[in-house]
Amino acid sequence: MESLRVAFAQDAGSRAYPIHIGEGLLARTELYRPYLRGGTVAIVTNEVVGPLYLSLVRQALHGTRITEVLVPDGEGAKSWQNLNRVIDALLKARLGRDTLVIALGGGVVGDLAGFAAAVYQRGVDFVQVPTTLLAQVDSSVGGKTAINHPLGKNMIGAFHQPRAVISDVATLDSLPDRELRAGIAEVIKHGVALDAAFTAWLESNVEKLAGRDRAALSYAVKRSCELKAAIVAADERESGARALLNFGHTFGHAIEAGAGYGAWLHGEAVAAGMVMAAELSLLQGFIARAEVDRIKNLLVRAGLPVKGPALAPETLMELMAVDKKAAAGQTRFVVLRGIGAAELRAGIAQKDVREAIVAAAQ
Repeated sequence: MESLRVAFAQDAGSRAYPIHIGEGLLARTELYRPYLRGGTVAIVTNEVVGPLYLSLVRQALHGTRITEVLVPDGEGAKSWQNLNRVIDALLKARLGRDTLVIALGGGVVGDLAGFAAAVYQRGVDFVQVPTTLLAQVDSSVGGKTAINHPLGKNMIGAFHQPRAVISDVATLDSLPDRELRAGIAEVIKHGVALDAAFTAWLESNVEKLAGRDRAALSYAVKRSCELKAAIVAADERESGARALLNFGHTFGHAIEAGAGYGAWLHGEAVAAGMVMAAELSLLQGFIARAEVDRIKNLLVRAGLPVKGPALAPETLMELMAVDKKAAAGQTRFVVLRGIGAAELRAGIAQKDVREAIVAAAQ
């Protein structure tokens, strides 16, 4: 097991938390014990992950009173209805403010359970136990929690940092190939947006990741968490540099909403969104065609889509108008000054955004 630490620029001591990465971590009691203040735990998981891993977590929590909450699988679970389902279960079990919520599953479960923990009795502790690659490298770290709205992804939520992240890479063995590839998209995003050397490593190892090589996966999870943790620690609430982690996401979130939540996996939409963002960077004169081609080739080798669904550019642009990075009524885009050198830009002409969407579809 390797452990990293997320420590914030302000209040570092009280809110810092560990990220544990390794194999066979789910049943290790000592990883949960520091957060069991009240002797009660609510485990939120879904109908796919629960039968696979719930017994291991339950084993680690022997001696505590456990409430289990099962939600549907898929992006559609991030809804008011399922948030209420979680809150109802906590209330019926009479769980107090000293209870611990454990999010056992992928990014959807982590976002939903984390938001429930953020608002239940004005906030209770929670631990992220991500079981998908996408969640291990991205959504479990940083305290973003949310549910979706028909007009936009993750539009209703809160910043609520976990007490710990326990990433057991052995759970990736049970991950369907399509979901593994979706997670690789977020790994690629970290490299392309933040770290040229990591991008080069990915170009040499992407087939190992797709082939579930344990050593390669462990390194990809660790490096992605290092990159994200450094930015989150300096910019917890996305007022500045943290927005760079959303490279490809402004376009990607619009793809998810326009296609209907669940039709495209988040990582698939982000992959196509990264190509659109790269084309936009090219149009602004920031990068060369060769760099766009490098990004596309890496995504193709990972088995990811580089073209979005058959949606009109105007439809995507309308959906992007409610993006959370918007400021003063303007949509701001994460663009590239080079591989590993992302920046946030406002004032990009609508005609250029449209042209980028069209170019990415060629």
